[in-house]
Amino acid sequence: MDTFKKLKAFYWPYKRHFIISMIFLIFVTLITVVYPMILQITIDDVILQGNYQWIPYLAFGFIGIMIVKGVATFIQQYHGDLFGITSVYRMRNELYEKLQFLPFSYYDNAKTGDLMSRLTADVEAFRFFLSFGFSELLRFFLLVTVSFGVMFYYSPQLTFVTLVSLPFLAISVYKFDKAVHPAFRGIRKSFGKLNTNVQENISGINTVKSLSRENHQINKFNQSNGDYKDKYLFTSDIWAKYFPLMEFLGNVSVVTLLAYGGYLVMNGNLQPGELVAFYSLVWYIIWPIMNLGFTINLFSQSKASGERLLEILEVDEEIKDHQGVLHVDRMNGEVEFKHVSLNYTVHDEAALEDITFKAEPGKVIGLIGGTGSGKTSITQLITRFYEPEEGEILIDGRDLKDYSLKSLRKNIGFVLQESFLFSSTIKANISYGRPEATMEEIMEAAKRAQAHDFISELPDGYDTRLGERGLGLSGGQKQRIAIARAICTDPSILILDDATSAVDMETEFRIQRALKEVMSDRTTFIIAHRISSLKHADEILVLENGKIVERGVHDFLLKNNGPYQRIYDIQYKDQKKILQTQEG
Repeated sequence: MDTFKKLKAFYWPYKRHFIISMIFLIFVTLITVVYPMILQITIDDVILQGNYQWIPYLAFGFIGIMIVKGVATFIQQYHGDLFGITSVYRMRNELYEKLQFLPFSYYDNAKTGDLMSRLTADVEAFRFFLSFGFSELLRFFLLVTVSFGVMFYYSPQLTFVTLVSLPFLAISVYKFDKAVHPAFRGIRKSFGKLNTNVQENISGINTVKSLSRENHQINKFNQSNGDYKDKYLFTSDIWAKYFPLMEFLGNVSVVTLLAYGGYLVMNGNLQPGELVAFYSLVWYIIWPIMNLGFTINLFSQSKASGERLLEILEVDEEIKDHQGVLHVDRMNGEVEFKHVSLNYTVHDEAALEDITFKAEPGKVIGLIGGTGSGKTSITQLITRFYEPEEGEILIDGRDLKDYSLKSLRKNIGFVLQESFLFSSTIKANISYGRPEATMEEIMEAAKRAQAHDFISELPDGYDTRLGERGLGLSGGQKQRIAIARAICTDPSILILDDATSAVDMETEFRIQRALKEVMSDRTTFIIAHRISSLKHADEILVLENGKIVERGVHDFLLKNNGPYQRIYDIQYKDQKKILQTQEG
């Protein structure tokens, strides 16, 4: 029950619905136990005694009780469902909110399909137990207790003889619970992997088709689907093993009741109506105990789901605001790294090591180096996507942690290496970071990003709705919209992470020319593989293996005979040789 205790904050505020549901459940259960008693009176005191004039009154009374029970059952189920639905509504919202604030390090290992499974299937499994499982457990205890009390009133001797097999039935139910819970947890994990497989395949369908790997993906899905099937079959084997045993033990009680109860009736120690009532009452005990397996099944599923939900809810938000943080509307944009080092995981080599530099407000800093050299890591530290292991990062002379995350990121325009666009209009995508932007400001940002012309040629212009992840646009068009989105926020610090890699040289030149005005009054970091993208930077940092191995302006670095010159030679001298060969 630890899982339910930890999740109590989500359902206990709505305990009013739960209490109302339980009150009416008690009422319904008591009416249910009255049925056998009415049958006993009808047989022993009316039919056997020849008092047939009471039959119409008993019939109308029985109908009245059924109507009252029907109304009470409706109220009980309505408030039970309301209890579950309102509880998981808040839970689902908080889970989604939690995902918004978890650090990048969490998503480095999390699977999209698994997270989707937790927010849908696992939340629904937990809701079903809140709505239905709690009431079934209470119904079980009430029916068994009250039925046993009535049976004991009629015949203590027959009660003990009839229920002699029930302890064995209870043991079987307990063992069933111990076996089925880990099985259902395995099903939930397997379902999460299956979702991940489907999500990855759909997201990467272009890659799959371009490489003719459809059969490979089909086989991969078949393996995940087969694992899911095997987990379910294993659980079914547990059901198949225990349920016949529980049904057999339940029927032993019925056979004992009919044999010994019939003997008592023939000897005049029990009335026929009491035996009929006994038969109904014993099923009120046996069926709940047998049905307890189903309820335990619900409990096991909800417990397994709750544990998976807690794995999200209990993740530490490593990067968050501390008390007394500053809320600023506009920063000057001075950025300084002091002996900063970064490790993504404990066992990996350092992504950054002893990084020190200072970017004055309005200056352009170029970052260049091979893949994995640490260029993107530097910019992700500025936005506090990750926290440094050592050293400190200052903006305007204050530690990054002194600013609220909202203030910090509001002042930073980030164009990521992979341009992501939402399934919305182009206008909504450009103004995403600044929803209050006017249409004129949106168009101006698009013009500076060299996106206005192709947007204007679309059927609906800025109101054109994009497909998932910007489907329908070329890579260069998506990059230009992403650049426009960053410009539209009017940031103090602009970060361009290989932001023009998908555009042609001519478009890149026009974007750079337009960005010169944009970058004039803000600190800009440009990550690029093309030297042409950053040769006009105020300072260029050359990185290798997480270290700054060279720094300076373009002309200085060309004379330095170092890594920067080698990159320049590869990109320019080889091209010149090819052109000279072709001309010759």
